[in-house]
Amino acid sequence: MTTLSPGKLWGLRRMADENGIFKMTAVDQRPPIKGPIAAHLGVDTAPWDQVARFKGLLVETLQAQSTAMLLDPHYAIPYAVDMLSPTKGLIVTLEDSLFEETPEGRFSSDIDDWSVAKIKRMGGDAVKVLAWYRPDAGDAVNAAQKDYVKRIGEECAKHDIPFLFELLVYPLATDAHQTKEYIEMQGKKADDVLASVEEFAKPDYGVDVFKLESPVNASDADGSSGVQAVFDEMGRLAGRPWVMLSAGAGKPEFARVLEHAFAAGASGFLAGRAIWLDAFSAYPDWERIKIELEGGAADYMGQISRLADAKAANWAQHFCYGEGGARFTPADASFRHSYAEA
Repeated sequence: MTTLSPGKLWGLRRMADENGIFKMTAVDQRPPIKGPIAAHLGVDTAPWDQVARFKGLLVETLQAQSTAMLLDPHYAIPYAVDMLSPTKGLIVTLEDSLFEETPEGRFSSDIDDWSVAKIKRMGGDAVKVLAWYRPDAGDAVNAAQKDYVKRIGEECAKHDIPFLFELLVYPLATDAHQTKEYIEMQGKKADDVLASVEEFAKPDYGVDVFKLESPVNASDADGSSGVQAVFDEMGRLAGRPWVMLSAGAGKPEFARVLEHAFAAGASGFLAGRAIWLDAFSAYPDWERIKIELEGGAADYMGQISRLADAKAANWAQHFCYGEGGARFTPADASFRHSYAEA
């Protein structure tokens, strides 16, 4: 049975609604926003103010329907954290979007000058880290990725803050579908996704919530029993609360993915591009972007939120916490030692 420290319990509660459902919006994307802006302007690097302005619009227009928002230290936090309502959960991303690509696989690393301690210090409710992982990547790569995640888990335990962990499979040098983009890998194997979840569900990594991709290509989430069985297995392997990411899937496709995920026990979503990518396509027409965010994006956010209300599982009642659900008893010896006697 999983127990929660007071900081982790409070952070998880801050991220969900009163029914224990996560309806979280991702504003931390960097290459998927920087790339199109740079391409439109014909420059190598997107201007900071243009990227930050779009992230500010996302916070302004989508926070009302979000239980929490995921912000990045490069753009969203310095530009828009003061726009974020104090009634909303604040999740901060720690991994750098610039990963090291090698023939044997990808290496993840932190954003320079940021840490779990800094996120805790600034009042974050959770730390989010994405780690690229392939079970069949090189041994040295996988060992480094495991060590990286384990270190984050240990730091989150030390600073008593939830660890929200995102997993993405990716193409190796020998795969046919080559891309360095933050999009769903075409031709991905469900076995790779499931084996990755199984590895990082081990207690050594200290994951509190998984942010997971669909184990099948989003276009293949067809409502069939075969696809549902794969989602069910992913939920079983996770062994703790989990939410779905959209990985650039279209609105109809992501809604179908959520149907499968909620049937498998997911407790909500942490999604970005499925919600706001259509609006972003209007760049650089800022007025049009805002209209689309307040219209189609907000409408879709409402649609998937209603779906979550009807079908998602209360995170605090996950089987990992035992019969009484997620709770903390102040009389616990660990509390007295770690807090009362500190």
